[in-house]
Amino acid sequence: MAPEGTGSGTFRSLRVYNYRLWSCGSLISNIGTWMQRTAQDWLVLTELTRHSATAVGVVMGLQFGPQLLLLPWTGYAADRFDRRKLLIATQAAMGVLALVLGLLVVTGQVQLWHVDVLAFLSGCVNAVDMPARQTFVSDLVGDEDLSNAVALNSTSMNAAQLVGPSVAGIVIAAVGSGWAILINGASFLAVLASLLCLRSSELHPNIRAGQARGNLVEGFRYVRSRPDIGAILWMLFLIGTFGLNFPIFISTMSVRIFHGGADQYGLLTSVMALGALAGALLAARREKPRFRLLPIAAAIFGVGFALAAIMPNAWLFAAALVVIGVSTLTFTNATSSLMQLSTPPVMRGRVMALRLAIGVGATPIGAPIVGWVADTFGPRWGLGVGAGAGFAAMAVALHYLARRK
Repeated sequence: MAPEGTGSGTFRSLRVYNYRLWSCGSLISNIGTWMQRTAQDWLVLTELTRHSATAVGVVMGLQFGPQLLLLPWTGYAADRFDRRKLLIATQAAMGVLALVLGLLVVTGQVQLWHVDVLAFLSGCVNAVDMPARQTFVSDLVGDEDLSNAVALNSTSMNAAQLVGPSVAGIVIAAVGSGWAILINGASFLAVLASLLCLRSSELHPNIRAGQARGNLVEGFRYVRSRPDIGAILWMLFLIGTFGLNFPIFISTMSVRIFHGGADQYGLLTSVMALGALAGALLAARREKPRFRLLPIAAAIFGVGFALAAIMPNAWLFAAALVVIGVSTLTFTNATSSLMQLSTPPVMRGRVMALRLAIGVGATPIGAPIVGWVADTFGPRWGLGVGAGAGFAAMAVALHYLARRK
């Protein structure tokens, strides 16, 4: 009989008990996370400002900036400490911060600076959480099914994105944005319960940095010695900085161009998740991704943004969002799997922290710029910036492949 979790198939990682349990808790928490993201963006755009895309960009920058700011410590923490215990601490802290923001909104005390401060604090905790959470997958399933488990994680996230924004739109319209944020705070109980109930004897414990050769500086040296990882990081920088600012793109198009409300904004965000969910399922079917997939995904990403920028109505805009969703998930999933599978386990946390710092932490650079472009020249020009990022990332990949030949 084959060991639990081995074999083939789109959902093969779900044969592992620990991974099944973790996935259920994560799905519930991810739905809550997308509810808060939708409610928070809507709160800033329509209740705390007069449709200021720049303000939304600043909040995004504060939320994702700590990925870059705390880079010297986050990846090392994922390699050095027990990831399960680390995740229990970070998930509990993010739940508390969500409850604080939700209570401020519900009681009518919230101000823009409250959102900014709590977004920054949440970003600091999330900067520690994300490398540990991404590398924790290998602790659950081992390296044999790692690529499949990474893809299924993305499937869960995008299934949550499909449900969360739509539910948030309904909740916002019915009782206000504060309650959508409070629901997210409560949803962290699910992922905490799953972490506490894992079977410790069936985990694949990580080799900790403190017990093996290597330190933070060596992690940077390792990345510098890998031209393939260098090319991936440049692509992530371009797409992460100027392309992954979806709250700005979708909210400004929904409010200013299509004159919709919170329900339309939530629906459009969910529609994009349909494409991302399809991309995740396709990724789960692949045994292992190849580098040649990256320029294709980047090119489709650019085309999707270019199409979205010229669409005359919300329905055609939604169709373009599906294309963007498929390409985004294909690109991000492939980079995650390629970097984890080609990196020694003792370096994996630091390499993934660098990936997150560049792909996510560069948002503070791009979000205010994209928000300013949308405010000054219009939302369609903001989408044009995203299209340019996709095509530039494609050029980086083609340049690397030409040099390798």
